[in-house]
Amino acid sequence: MSRQQILTLIAMASINFSSMICYSILGPFFPNEAKKKGVSQAMIGLIFGIYALCTLVGSLILGKYIVQIGAKFMIVAGLFVSSGCTVLFGFLDQVSDGTVFIVLCFITRCINAIGFSAAVTSSFAVSGKVFPDNIATVLGFMEIFTGLGLILGPPLGGWLYQSFGYEIPFVFTGCLLFATVPLNLWILPSFDAVPSSQNSFLRLCTRIKILLICFVVFTLSSGLGFLDATLSIFAIEKLNLSAGSVGLLMIGLSLPYGAASPIFGVISDKYPSIRKWMMVVGGMATAVSFCFLGPLPVFHIRSQLWLTVLMLIVVGFSLCMSCIPTFAEMIACAHENGFEEGMSTLGLVSGLFSAVWSAGMFFGPTIGGYITQALNFEWSAGVQGALAFLAVRKINFQIKASQKASRTDVSSSQGEKSPLLPKTDHLRVDIS
Repeated sequence: MSRQQILTLIAMASINFSSMICYSILGPFFPNEAKKKGVSQAMIGLIFGIYALCTLVGSLILGKYIVQIGAKFMIVAGLFVSSGCTVLFGFLDQVSDGTVFIVLCFITRCINAIGFSAAVTSSFAVSGKVFPDNIATVLGFMEIFTGLGLILGPPLGGWLYQSFGYEIPFVFTGCLLFATVPLNLWILPSFDAVPSSQNSFLRLCTRIKILLICFVVFTLSSGLGFLDATLSIFAIEKLNLSAGSVGLLMIGLSLPYGAASPIFGVISDKYPSIRKWMMVVGGMATAVSFCFLGPLPVFHIRSQLWLTVLMLIVVGFSLCMSCIPTFAEMIACAHENGFEEGMSTLGLVSGLFSAVWSAGMFFGPTIGGYITQALNFEWSAGVQGALAFLAVRKINFQIKASQKASRTDVSSSQGEKSPLLPKTDHLRVDIS
């Protein structure tokens, strides 16, 4: 690798690691703390979900104007805003219960999400720019640090909460995120690019293949968001675990995800033709594991700790298999349909990817929290499994349609080469 590539990889790794720690520390203790403040389960899900909704809007806008704003400035400014909001969130336990607490949670999470969307959207585009031929491998490598952040965040947050109270987890992780601001300002190179007037989100979204991949990404992030908002309460109430133990439980999801990411990244880059099948197999495994996570009441199986841990491991592994090929496949599809190779197209694709991911992260906690409150965790997890199965069906249908079209093209080309009047019988005319 060149010096620029090495520095870019270090910068992207620091962004992924610190951002995911800040994002994941809420899971073990915040839902229970919010319940003490008089917040309902559905409203807790909405507090988690509004972060993703604002990330969605921010990703679309910032991805469109990444060339005008500047990729490096977006990363540095986004990290600065996100770190400040993380620290402020740690002092919300000092406000009064009820409406004031809920409103301040929403405001802080929304601003934090805008900063996060700026940093993540730009980091995806920069990765595609610096590593154009190995994007899946690089993303797989960076997902190691995403997985590390998700692994360390919940147990670290649970331990800091039990040892020092509500404020310290957010102050510590916010300062950690702020430390990446001067680091990226120093080591990240600047990127010059020319805006393109022909590229647009509307044109990108008119491609059926892009829409199907987006639906796959949506189901994956929906499942993760659902677990963030509901798993801790389920584990505390049904499995009788403490907040610290819930943080360790979430490692079962993050560890296989981070460990398998570089492997699937290399496979995706080396064998691009199997990317669709990686999405299909991973989506099917995700659907089955969510159905047994509760498990669904129709199976008449009692909730047990070993079964929950096993299903979380399968979910982490299968989500990785489905997710890693998606970004590279979206870039390839954009180039196949006439989008120019440059920062403008990468900004559009990364913005759309981040927006769809955020839409799922909003849908999962919000709808999942509502279903959990109306029914229970078991049925809500089953709904997430059904969404994953639906995505598998759509991708499988698209694969079969592509294979059918390929066979039709081959038979047509063979038909053009054959004579209209066979020499054996001049009176017979074969019309096909």
